[in-house]
Order: sequence, then C-alpha cells, then structure tokens
Amino acid sequence: MRLGVLDVGSNTVHLVAVDAATGGRPTPMSDWKTPLRLVEQLDKKGNIHEKGLKKLISAVGEAKELSQKLGCDELMAFATSAVRSAANSAEVLDEVEKNTGVRLEILSGEEEARLTFLAVRRWYGWSAGRITNLDIGGGSLELSTGTDEHPELAFSLDLGAGRLTHNWFDTDPPEKSKVNLLRDYIDAELVSVADQMRALGPSGLGVGTSKTFRTLARLTGAAPSSAGPYVKRTLTAPGLRQLISFISRMTAADRADLEGVSSTRSHQIVAGALVAEASMRALGIEKLEICPWALREGVILRRTDKGLE
Repeated sequence: MRLGVLDVGSNTVHLVAVDAATGGRPTPMSDWKTPLRLVEQLDKKGNIHEKGLKKLISAVGEAKELSQKLGCDELMAFATSAVRSAANSAEVLDEVEKNTGVRLEILSGEEEARLTFLAVRRWYGWSAGRITNLDIGGGSLELSTGTDEHPELAFSLDLGAGRLTHNWFDTDPPEKSKVNLLRDYIDAELVSVADQMRALGPSGLGVGTSKTFRTLARLTGAAPSSAGPYVKRTLTAPGLRQLISFISRMTAADRADLEGVSSTRSHQIVAGALVAEASMRALGIEKLEICPWALREGVILRRTDKGLE
C-alpha cells in the first residue's frame, strides 16, 4: 500500500509518500515540502490570519494533488503546534477541508512526543536502554523518556524555535539582553518537566530529532545530509555553547551563508540553539545522537502496526 503522510508543521507543509508494509522501513519514495512558517502568522489574538490561512489552503491543496499523482491509496494528514495552539484552529480546519477536501487531524503535543519516541526506539532498538528524546519544532519542544516503545513520560512545551523568535527577538542580530532573558525564560519553563524526567534515572541514550537538531549538529562538525542517514551524528553540550556564542552575534543573512543552514530557518536558529542547550543542561545530557527518524516515521509505523489491507 502506498501511504501519503501530510505534516502541517509550524515551519513547513511536508508530504512524504511511502510504499508501506507491515514490518517494513518507513522510507519515503517521494518527498515534497514548502515553507509556510505558520507559527509566525498569528495575529495579536492568537488567530492564524487570513493571509496565512490562504497560504495553508494552497499548500494542502497542492499536496493533495501530488499525493493523487503519486498514486497514494491513503492520505494521513495531520497538524501540529501552530494549528493546535491557534485560537481559531476549528475554523482553520473547517476552511481547509471546505477548500481542499482534506480534514487535518490535530495531534496533541503529548501524542506528537509519543509518536516521535516510537520512531526513535525503532531506529535504535532495545539495546539503547532508556532513551531520552528531544525534538524542537517551529512551535513547540517535545520531550520524552522511556525503556519501551511507548515513553513513560512525554511532554510538549511552547518552546519552538519559530515561536520564540517571533515573540522575543525584534532586532537582527538579537540583542544580548534579549538572548539572556530568553535563556532564563526557557530554563524556568523546563524546571518541572526536567525534574520529573530525571527522577526516572539516567538515560542510556540521549537523542535529538528535528531539522533544528540536524542543523545544530552540522554547524558543530557533524557529517552533511549528503553522507546519508546511517552516518553517526552527534551534538555535544560544549560544542553547542560555543556555537551559540558565535551565531547569536550574526545576522540571519550571515547565518544563511553557513553550511547546513537554510535561508528559511536562519532567523530562528539562535532560539533553537538556546532551547537545545537549556534542555540538555536541565536533563544532565552532555551528548545527543541525531536520529534521522522522527514524527512522520512514527505516524507511518503506528499505521503499519495496525495492519494494511
């Protein structure tokens, strides 16, 4: 069965098509995405404004047409933090369905964390022991830990790189005082969650998923994406601290010239790095391995585990 997975995230609308089989790897045979930055298209009341809605409808419509051309037997469409937290999320879902015929399922933050954890566990296997996973999106940060395929604890906090950039930084590069204030804010938001996770004991493996972590790892010396998914990539706390000192003084345009940094995300990588550094520090993690599988793979695995017709 060919499955289409449509992920309406806070940064992009992303469609992957997979020839799925029970017990098979969720490896895409087609991959399409378009930048949207929904989390930055909220008005003062927290609504996704009309311009942002029109862009979303256009992107979902284009993805649906592509899924049909690719011969997808089923399209699993879901939305995460930006739509989930929007004050007019119900209206957004209705308008998208009315104009495209696609009904987006809103994943809760906890479900997002759990599905990502499932993908990470399948990638590393049982021998990894306790896994603690961190995932930084545009709108939220997901954290999870456990020894099985389902985490014992799973959390979602509104600490996404795009959301924090939009809410905290109004100059380019950001003012040092704003960087310090944001660091203090992130630390405070993490206290309760970190205490609960650390109470379960040390992790055998710390893992980072998401484009933000892949970019940070690349900027600290990890192999480029062209080297393939099976190359081991890591991100260390000391390397991350040095990186923050460097990129926080650069403009977004200058950051976009760095290898591994896309022009669509260069403005938010400082906030993403601050979240990564604070999360690792709060959880006592000195090194993360970067996992190539994340939420979309978790959605596919959950679907194939149920059996395919």
